[in-house]
Amino acid sequence: VQLQACGGGLVQPGGSLRLSCAASGAIFRLGDMGWYRRPPGLQRELVAVITSGDSTTYADSVKGRFTISRDTAKNTVYLQMNNLKPEDTTVYYCKADIRIYGSGTYDDYWGQGTHVTVSS
Repeated sequence: VQLQACGGGLVQPGGSLRLSCAASGAIFRLGDMGWYRRPPGLQRELVAVITSGDSTTYADSVKGRFTISRDTAKNTVYLQMNNLKPEDTTVYYCKADIRIYGSGTYDDYWGQGTHVTVSS
């Protein structure tokens, strides 16, 4: 199983980016999918998560600016980021809880990270 994230880049403050993360491989079922980031000098933090039932949770710092969504048919999770701020600059990682064929449990899988830079 692999998670491929993309969509990062350089944007000015107030701008927007859309991250996507596609899961591929021997996937029997997808559970929760989410985005995390690691600000410089800080621990990795949750940005947003969406359950298999489409319930969403956001970090307080991104509420009202970021929107997480998923396309189950494409095994893909998205993060629409609007009104970006310089403090949003860091690497963003996607994570998915995946049950592979032949397994009775869900395991965590991580993408490789995509860098977001917010600067004028």
